[in-house]
Amino acid sequence: AGAAMVARALWALLAALRAGWCLLPQSGYLHPDEFFQAPEVMAGDILNLQVYYPWEFLSSSPCRTVVFPLMTSGVTYWVIKSLQQLDICSSCINSYTLLVSPRLLFTIFSFILDYSVYQLAPFWGADPWKALVLLAGSYVTLVFYTRTFTNTLEGLLFALLMVLVSSRKSSGSLAEPTSSSLIGVITTAGFFNRPTFLAFALMPLLYWAGLIVDSQKSIKTLLNHFLKFILCACFTASVFITADTFYFTSMSLDNLYSTNKSSLIDVIVQLHDKMVVTPFNFLSYNLNPHNLALHGTHPRVTHFTVNGVMLFGILHVLAVSAGFKMLKKYVHQLMLVRWCYRGPPGLLVHSEGSPTLLLFYFVPLAFLSLFSHQEPRFLIPLILPLVLFSASPNRAVKLKLLIVLFNLLGALLFGCLHQGGLIPCLFHLEQLIHSPASSSHLQHYTLLFAHTYMPPRSLLNIKKTDMHVEVIDMAGAGEETLCHTVEQRASNFTCSDCHIFIIIPGTIRATITKCGVSFKNETLIFPHLSMEDPPQIPVLSSGNWRSQLGLYILQLNRDH
Repeated sequence: AGAAMVARALWALLAALRAGWCLLPQSGYLHPDEFFQAPEVMAGDILNLQVYYPWEFLSSSPCRTVVFPLMTSGVTYWVIKSLQQLDICSSCINSYTLLVSPRLLFTIFSFILDYSVYQLAPFWGADPWKALVLLAGSYVTLVFYTRTFTNTLEGLLFALLMVLVSSRKSSGSLAEPTSSSLIGVITTAGFFNRPTFLAFALMPLLYWAGLIVDSQKSIKTLLNHFLKFILCACFTASVFITADTFYFTSMSLDNLYSTNKSSLIDVIVQLHDKMVVTPFNFLSYNLNPHNLALHGTHPRVTHFTVNGVMLFGILHVLAVSAGFKMLKKYVHQLMLVRWCYRGPPGLLVHSEGSPTLLLFYFVPLAFLSLFSHQEPRFLIPLILPLVLFSASPNRAVKLKLLIVLFNLLGALLFGCLHQGGLIPCLFHLEQLIHSPASSSHLQHYTLLFAHTYMPPRSLLNIKKTDMHVEVIDMAGAGEETLCHTVEQRASNFTCSDCHIFIIIPGTIRATITKCGVSFKNETLIFPHLSMEDPPQIPVLSSGNWRSQLGLYILQLNRDH
């Protein structure tokens, strides 16, 4: 009882940390997709801000459903827009609310994971509070599940699917599945969010199908379950296809009525001809090895050997070890049974405990490993079966201190350091652009970003009608290209109300000095760690370490 009380208190503390750190906010920038798969697009559509639309959201190449961005970032931006229009909050729309409001919604949604673990732990023979502490203390939950990734939604839908297929009667026996309709809805929604969801859904769906087959005596009842699943899946798919078709079709209903005087039937016919099914476009693009190579290729074992360890640390290593032991035991039993002429051993789909949880963990991991493009965030939904497996009463979690240190390091690295200067930099520039001096007298700003992740323009809070801010993203441009662009801008620097800012990590600060330009202001934002341009260890050990772990905002000298 005492241990349970300590676990409850620890979970509550970690839950408060999750919410509080979201509000601070977290400065770490994990990957451009956390902005460009929802918030950036919705800021342009709903708040009419200057943004960069990624290719997946262009009508010429629709590969992402718009439904989830609308339901998440879209809703939060509509709320703050409404509050400002109603004069309830005169300056509701600013860089802080643009960043934090969608993240806060995702943080609230992240507690679906905690609910799922609490519900699933008794079913899978795990200690509920031990599992909850492992979940809440993981930096994956603290950092990744509070960010606006489609992978985050994938993990939440996977958790809900596991809850729906894992039901038990009060007597302790397995309950008859009654949630076929919801299972169909969630499976289809997950597929439209990310087609890779099918890899995560495979084992839960097989488990659910096994339960249905075992619990039903009548073929009619059996078919009724599968029919409900198929009908609800088709209905959900039609909702997504309709919404995506309306969004990606270049002509709106109003334009069709006003310009062509079309009837409603004509509108429906034209929309049908332009029907958009985003998952098929997504699969068509990603199944092409040439396209995947554009985003980076990795060895097929990267998920098993690198990404799993990077996300889950010793828990992944213990799961792999247990998996090999279980596989060895199963093969031994198979050989023994065949030797005795008794037929194959029964590793049943509906068996309980560790074997099935390991399948829930390793089957999706194996399917995702078939693709050559492998990023750590693709595996974050697997935290649920992993903590349930690790929290089994007969499985003591070893090396607790190592788990704590690993998650502290992960939270520091990805929540604070990784590209950590870029978001504060955009906050600083937004305040500068919207300062009273700039508002009273029109100023023109050129913002040149080099060797940083793609800056989300929405955080600058610039309306589409305002043309006084120009953002140039040089990405990882070489020294010659970078200097040529800087020198070109400097030579055209004749406007007295023009300001040019160059934003670069401290590790390439010396490169800019070779470009033959001078700066009148330097602002260092600390910390900022660029893994693409990492600081060298000898330099870090010198007195220049702060500069190496910082992001510079350099204002070009007009008198040069």
